[in-house]
Amino acid sequence: MREKILVFDTTLRDGEQSPGASLNVQEKVEIARQLEKLGVDVIEAGFPASSPLQLEAVQRICSESHTVIAALARAVENDITAAWKALKDALKPRIHTFISTSDIHILGKFGSDRYGASLQEKQGTVLQMAVDAVKFAKTFTPDVEFSAEDAGRTDPGYLAEIISAVIDAGATTVNIPDTTGYTWPSEFGEKIARLVAGVPNISKAVISVHCHNDLGLAVANSLSAVERGARQIECAMNGIGERAGNASLEEIVMALKVRSDLHNFRTGIVTEEIYNTSRMVSAFTGMIIQPNKAIVGDNAFSHESGIHQDGMLKSRETYEVMTPESVGVPQTNIVLGRHSGKHGLQARLAALGYKLGDQELETVYRRFLDIADKKKEVYDDDLRVLMGDEMSRPGGTYLLDYMHINSGTASIPTATVRIKHDSQVYEESATGDGPVDACFRAIERALGIESMVSTYTVRSATAGRQALGEALVRIRDGNISFNGRGVSTDVIEASAKAYLQALGLRRLHFQNSTTETITDNGV
Repeated sequence: MREKILVFDTTLRDGEQSPGASLNVQEKVEIARQLEKLGVDVIEAGFPASSPLQLEAVQRICSESHTVIAALARAVENDITAAWKALKDALKPRIHTFISTSDIHILGKFGSDRYGASLQEKQGTVLQMAVDAVKFAKTFTPDVEFSAEDAGRTDPGYLAEIISAVIDAGATTVNIPDTTGYTWPSEFGEKIARLVAGVPNISKAVISVHCHNDLGLAVANSLSAVERGARQIECAMNGIGERAGNASLEEIVMALKVRSDLHNFRTGIVTEEIYNTSRMVSAFTGMIIQPNKAIVGDNAFSHESGIHQDGMLKSRETYEVMTPESVGVPQTNIVLGRHSGKHGLQARLAALGYKLGDQELETVYRRFLDIADKKKEVYDDDLRVLMGDEMSRPGGTYLLDYMHINSGTASIPTATVRIKHDSQVYEESATGDGPVDACFRAIERALGIESMVSTYTVRSATAGRQALGEALVRIRDGNISFNGRGVSTDVIEASAKAYLQALGLRRLHFQNSTTETITDNGV
């Protein structure tokens, strides 16, 4: 029997911390449903203390999931209480509490003398805070995970001491994060091996690892840790996360599966659901998957070289170490059109991992018919983009009701827009340096808003001359960014939708300006 490696998915927590990847509540619920279908062992659903939206999202996920649901909390009672408030209706709740343990982090975050005058005194305070946090979390649930933030750069002796102490306090999982992606695979594996050999009570807890990809070593470090005693890997779909991201779930899972000749481990992942999960996460976050991305990139199973093509025609094993079917890559896309009914659309969306209620289906179907009239044929990727666009729109948003653009090489670009919001209608015209600039200026004049666009990108979200264009707009207000996303066969219309969404999120934020912002949010 192969020993099971637990897959702890942090797409909805650390993954969402990727710049520009924020998810609304419904998007997080949809992804959680698909992660459960994928077969992950733990879903880290969010950081409830950071905002009411995070707390609500964790509550919603808990209400319908049979998987272990984890919520992150700093080693303070208020965070842990908020985590339990979000988790209390879960069938299998886990509180995941953390505190910094490296000298660099301790001196930076606990520099005040109230934590101790010397580094040694501060380490003693941090250790006690960790123990107290685990004990407090245990009053709510028996399943408590502790993370030693920046364990990759933590003194080995102090790390062993704090891990032993939190296990005595009741931690059932101890996480050893390479928070900065600094360690080398052999070095990180040795760190795990030293804990296995040197912590007397280590057998009472599962050793977990959470590796970041700053040097591109997150997957290698995670696998090295498994070889030396770790039995839970924390990872994210498509490798998204803070800075350069987390260890990629699909790469870890398929590396263990394909190279099973080298080890005696397995996961419980339904690998045929990897592709659908990857595309759903990409559609909802707006984060593009690079074509040469292992396992899920568009080129992962493509062969252009004549030599490679010849070898593939003779035997697929010549150049492929796994089949597209093993990760759920479709050989053919289902094509829907303007004559397709709601039931056909619903069935195809369900196969792609989306669950819709009657009212949601009605709304999506109207959008589908609009795209079908323009594109004639609607493919799976079109549906994924459509669902990402539909789910990303917050309630009470600005809606683009009408747009007219006049532009050419010998004319001044002019845009006229009509915008609906609640029962109000706003209409204005403006000129600009180009059609998109004119459109943005018309929107600003109509709404009486000025903003700074810090990032604007347009890409083809699907293939072909009738492809859907996706626009991503980021605006800034002081130190706060708001991201908008729009989809259309017309890239100017997509740009206008994206800008309106960003402006709408800005308005909603300042309507709820009492929301607490927590910047130290993870391992």
